[in-house]
Amino acid sequence: MSMVIVGSLAFDTIETPRDRRERIVGGSCTYAALAASLFTQPAIVAAVGQDFPEEMIAFFKEKGVDVDGIQVEAGKTFHWEGRYGKDPNQRTTIKTELNVFQDFKPRLLPAYRKADIVFLGNIDPDLQVDILNQVESPRLVAMDSMNLWIQTKPEALHEVMRRVDVFFANDEEVKMLAGENNLITAGRTLLDKGLSLVVIKKGEHGALLMTKDFMFGLPAFPSERVFDPTGAGDSFGGAFLGYLDKVDSFEESDIRKAAAIGTVAASFVIEDFGMEPFRFLSEHEMEKRLSFFKKFVSF
Repeated sequence: MSMVIVGSLAFDTIETPRDRRERIVGGSCTYAALAASLFTQPAIVAAVGQDFPEEMIAFFKEKGVDVDGIQVEAGKTFHWEGRYGKDPNQRTTIKTELNVFQDFKPRLLPAYRKADIVFLGNIDPDLQVDILNQVESPRLVAMDSMNLWIQTKPEALHEVMRRVDVFFANDEEVKMLAGENNLITAGRTLLDKGLSLVVIKKGEHGALLMTKDFMFGLPAFPSERVFDPTGAGDSFGGAFLGYLDKVDSFEESDIRKAAAIGTVAASFVIEDFGMEPFRFLSEHEMEKRLSFFKKFVSF
């Protein structure tokens, strides 16, 4: 199979109670692609400025990520600055500088248009629609979103949802989008709109998967080292879809295992700032932690 991820490559300035990091590489594509690369060879479609480091492009290639879809534009790379308090589930955006991302027009290469799995990262739903108009016949399309688009572009967001299979969002966003206070009712409401699978990310409380045929819940991996939650959700989605791409199956048992794999991948990401954990994360370490997690959630 094949997998294409469309989203952002960015510089992040992150402050947590533990430390502060200035302009480290981040963005939805970074986390999703590196997590997916543990299982498959994903392609990236994103825009960067002339200031984006060449060594990061080389690192993507080293991990087996196809970077031919990265568009280098005149100007500066997207920059986000945020601060986390003692509760890692709550963050405050200090600054957002769109830079070249403001005029980003995703262009899918001919080979990308034939992808089996397409992951639409957390970008403007108008851009997500544009991407859907470029792909030919993907077997699975997944999307992520955020409260900004729910509040400002609900019509475009609903159009995307009608055309995708999997929807990733946190519990607050699912309730907001469905107009329901009960999380289960909210999830079922979104399924009634045509989605096949709703993946509800609940931060330190794990994830809940809902289809019309089954529900499956997992706690978060029990981590004591929580340095930086940035990118955990994107890493979950990337590993989740990357595993499905590897096994070439969308059966219930594979979806359940993909959720466990996504949870484990996210547990590594939060243990350091930015994408640093991916520099040293091996398949052996993933298997070791997955084995522990399997025992942890079994009864």
